[in-house]
Amino acid sequence: MNEAELRDGLMEAGLSEYQVKAYVTLLELGSAAATDLAEKADVPRSRIYDILRDLEDEGYVETYEQDSLRARARDPTEIFEELQARAEVLSDTAEEIRERWQKTGVGGHRISVLKRVETVLERAELAIRDAENQVQLSIRPGQFDRLKPALRTAVENDVFVTVSFNTSPEQPSSPPTDDEMRGVVTEARHRDLPAPFLVLVDREVTCYAPHMRPVGQFGVVFEDTTLTYVFHWYFQAALWESWPVFYTTRDDGLPAEYVDIRECIRDIAPLLADGAIIDASVRGKDAGRKRTHDLRGRVTDVLYANPEADEGATPSLSSLAGQATLVLETDEGEYGIGGWGAILEDIEAERVVIESVRFDDA
Repeated sequence: MNEAELRDGLMEAGLSEYQVKAYVTLLELGSAAATDLAEKADVPRSRIYDILRDLEDEGYVETYEQDSLRARARDPTEIFEELQARAEVLSDTAEEIRERWQKTGVGGHRISVLKRVETVLERAELAIRDAENQVQLSIRPGQFDRLKPALRTAVENDVFVTVSFNTSPEQPSSPPTDDEMRGVVTEARHRDLPAPFLVLVDREVTCYAPHMRPVGQFGVVFEDTTLTYVFHWYFQAALWESWPVFYTTRDDGLPAEYVDIRECIRDIAPLLADGAIIDASVRGKDAGRKRTHDLRGRVTDVLYANPEADEGATPSLSSLAGQATLVLETDEGEYGIGGWGAILEDIEAERVVIESVRFDDA
């Protein structure tokens, strides 16, 4: 730091121009008579005594009598500690301003365009930790390491975590091992093509960032069920359906639990066509999304587009893109059970558990 920068820094610390001149000169001289200091520092002699008194009050110098009033610079340790503390406060303030500026939403609090991808990751972490039902992710293996603690919390809270790991020749990396995913992921698939960063949480929050590039990076956070639903179908069609499962905690046994009713229908439709008797329980909300219901009964039918085209086989994803309904017969009556955004049905399911499947040989 040169002398000009030193002077500027002292003025930023609150000293006046004359005080800075006197103090910097005194640092060079060690000690000096007040009148000599005024001359060498180029400050008015009529002001030097007030200047020294103020500098002494601030802890920069000490004065003493020796034929005349003299001054010397004090040990700078205390000054250093004070300036360092002030710098830390200012640094923290600047950081907080930066963070708040970067998190400012565009167009209201439900849609936020963020200027740093790092902020998108931070928002995704918070949403994942607060998840109650389902988390869907499209991430690179390196991003998985970053989100792993939050995902572990979600799994411990009985949240379904499905991950599409994307890799590419330009950024070669291997998906995590089974040991690395245990207790962190419910099911994972591997897409050997690049894909955006995408996190969907509980049908309500979307955190999105396009393919990482060295410039022009940005991200978007949607807290909107309609927009999240659009990204959900992008996830299902482009990032999930066509790619192989390489890790799962699920097996072929019962009970079998689902957070996606379409996945449930795909598994049970062929069984129903063969005459299976299927008992199930459902947790979900009514059409007004106000009350939570826990239902238990027998699945008597599944309704979706063009079932005759499947002829008892597993329904295609396109067949389930429209209506996808379970008909559940309970002691209280018959209910139509739909999935995310259910319109035609009585209940929008959050969890469906297939408890038993049997065939009546009689």
